[in-house]
Amino acid sequence: MANTFKSETDTAVGTGGSTVYTCPAATQTTAIGLTIANIETSQIEVDVELDASGRTSGAEDSVYLIKNAPVPVGSSLVVIGGSQKVVLEPGDAIVVTSNTASSADVALSILEIS
Repeated sequence: MANTFKSETDTAVGTGGSTVYTCPAATQTTAIGLTIANIETSQIEVDVELDASGRTSGAEDSVYLIKNAPVPVGSSLVVIGGSQKVVLEPGDAIVVTSNTASSADVALSILEIS
């Protein structure tokens, strides 16, 4: 089994939502860090979902990791990090949405095991 550290990013995420990462087939992934930065001149609110609708087995629910979380001007929000980790199965996706168009930069750190 190969272990690979990776970083996924997305810039100017807005109201349409952005799939920052989807776990590939035959792979298990641990999300070890997720930071969202406000790049606007006013406060924004963000949602982060674990979308499991693409799974091939098990529960196929989509759940919020955080919902309507405020991110002040010039600040960032650490959703995953420290002692918080999230395990992703094949087909699972991390989706970030902001309440403001083109307002958030996202950095996701992961460990893929394939």
